Amino acid sequence: MKANSYRTVTNEPETITIEKLVYGGKGLGRQNGRVVLAPFVLPGETARVRVEARKAGFVEAELEEVVTPAPGRVEPPCPFFYRCGGCHYQHASYELQLEQKREIVREALARLGKLEAPPDTGIVSGPPWNYRNRAQLHISGGEIGYYAHGSRRLVPVDHCPISSPKINEALAALAGMLRDARFPAFVRSIELFTNESEVQLNVLETSRPVARRFFDWCAERIPGFTHDAIEYAAGGCLFRVRRRSFFQVNRFLIEPLVETAVAGAEGQTAFDLYAGVGLFTLPLARRFQTVTAVESSSSAAGDLEFNAARAAVAVEVRRQPVETFLEQTTQTPDFVLADPPRTGLGKPVVSQLLRLRPPRLAVVSCDPATLARDLGALVGGGYRIDQLTVLDLFPQTFHIETVTQLSLGELG
Repeated sequence: MKANSYRTVTNEPETITIEKLVYGGKGLGRQNGRVVLAPFVLPGETARVRVEARKAGFVEAELEEVVTPAPGRVEPPCPFFYRCGGCHYQHASYELQLEQKREIVREALARLGKLEAPPDTGIVSGPPWNYRNRAQLHISGGEIGYYAHGSRRLVPVDHCPISSPKINEALAALAGMLRDARFPAFVRSIELFTNESEVQLNVLETSRPVARRFFDWCAERIPGFTHDAIEYAAGGCLFRVRRRSFFQVNRFLIEPLVETAVAGAEGQTAFDLYAGVGLFTLPLARRFQTVTAVESSSSAAGDLEFNAARAAVAVEVRRQPVETFLEQTTQTPDFVLADPPRTGLGKPVVSQLLRLRPPRLAVVSCDPATLARDLGALVGGGYRIDQLTVLDLFPQTFHIETVTQLSLGELG
C-alpha cells in the first residue's frame, strides 16, 4: 500500500517499525537510535519512510510505503484523506483510534505529570462520521476546501465525511456560488456553524469588509442561512450562540460531555470557569444554590447572560479573566468546573485553586500535555484523581477531549 505523498524529498527511504502513535497524529519509530515521526502509520507496522526534516531530538519523515500493515488498518473512506489536513486517523479502525487515544493520555500523564492514570479510565464515543457542527473552510483560486497537511496549500473538496449533513449542504452551495462573479474575491476563509436547521456563516479572513449584499445572497442560496445567532438545543437547555461565541463541535456528544463533567456535583456554591455561553453553567445552576460563571469574551458572556435569564436560573456572570476573578475571591466553593483553552489552566489559575481548595474539581481539557502539567500540580497540592474519562469529540483526528474529576485527599 502506498500513501499519496504531497511533498517531494530527495533523501533515500528508510525502513522503520512503528512503536506507537503520538499526540499530533503521527507514528513513532526509530532508526539508528533516532526518533522518527511519520504520518499515516499504525503501531506494529513496518514502513518505508523518507526523511523530510531533522530537528533537535527527532526526525520528521514522509510515508513512502507500508510494508507490513497492522490488523487495524482500514481503507480511508474519504478521497481527500491523504492530502487534506483535516483528518489524521481515517486509515485506522475506529476501535483502534479509541484505544490509541486512551494510551496517549495515559502516557502524557506518566511522562509529563508523573502521574498514573486511573486503571478504569473510561471512553465515551459516538458516531464517528458526520459529527461536526462547525467547519472552517478556505478559499483560493475560485475553489473551497481545507489546507493540506502542514501547509497553506488548498485542497479543494466537494464534501466532508466528518461534517454534518447541513454543513455539507452549505459547502455545496458555496462551491456553486464561487463560480459566480458576485462572490467577493478578497474573502480567504470562512466558518460554518449549524444546529442542523440553521446555518451561521462567519467571515474569518478577508482583506476588506464584506458588504451586506453578500450575506443577503447567502440567504438566497444556503438553506437555513442566518447571519445572526443560532439557537442550539442540548441537554434540555436552549443556548443562543452568536457569531463570535464558542460552542462544542460534536453534535452527538454534547450531552454526554456535560453529564460526565457535572456527574456527582452537588452543594451550595459552584464556579464555572471559562464558561462560554453556559453549556455547563445552566446544568450546574439546577444543582447548586449559587453559581458564578466566569467568561472573558464579551460575546460569549452576553450569550451566557441571555441563556441564563431565559432558563430562569440564578447565575452570577463575571466578565473577566479567570485568573483575575480567582485572585479577587476569598470564597471557597463546593465545586469548580473548568474548561480552559488548549493552553490549559496554567500556573496562576492552579495556584489560586490550591489557595481556595474547593473540595471537588472537574477539569475539561483538549490537550493531554497541558492536562498532565495541570494535574501534576493539582495532585502535588493535595488533590487526588477520582475519575478520568476520554471523550472522543473529534473522531478521525488526533484531537482528544478529557474530563478529570478530582477531590481533596485526606490531608488536603
